[in-house]
Amino acid sequence: MAVRYVETCRLPTPFGVFDMHGFEELETGKEHVALTLGALDSDEPMLARTHSECLTGDALYSMRCDCGYQLEEALRSIAREGRGVLLYLRQEGRGIGLLNKIRAYNLQDQGADTVEANERLGFAADLRDYSMCREMLAHLGITRVRLMTNNPRKVAALGSYGVEVVERVSLHVGRNPHNEGYLDTKQSKLGHWLQTHQDDDPV
Repeated sequence: MAVRYVETCRLPTPFGVFDMHGFEELETGKEHVALTLGALDSDEPMLARTHSECLTGDALYSMRCDCGYQLEEALRSIAREGRGVLLYLRQEGRGIGLLNKIRAYNLQDQGADTVEANERLGFAADLRDYSMCREMLAHLGITRVRLMTNNPRKVAALGSYGVEVVERVSLHVGRNPHNEGYLDTKQSKLGHWLQTHQDDDPV
């Protein structure tokens, strides 16, 4: 996915003052941002997360998923490290969009799991695309990362686009009574690594 760099600004947050870099997909006009902290010119692998937009979890404090919890923990981890990058990708609802996500939530309220709900609406379980990450990271001079994720597809996707994932860093936060079924489905049907005892993995 071809993207063009637009501009950079400072972004003060409760976790630290980040640089925010804006990018635009040439084909679709979709907008993404990268938040960076610390030196970008080091040869050491960069602590990183690719985070897909989740309005309900990231901004509206939904407890139906773990997205907002993961976003906050990723930013906190980067701030503790003093160096890192978070790619915030505009692909709501695993790529189906906000309104379709609401439709999927309605089906989940009636008993469907998160995969079944997407499929009943005519979508694949996960439509996200990570090809834009390569160009975004390349613009920032980042080629090697320690990726904060529980999702094996993200590790494989970044690797296929030429980003070296030297370590997977587990991100186990936010489990609660409202999202236990959602998390169990991510583990059983999508292969996410969600065992809380599991150590971080070299890859």
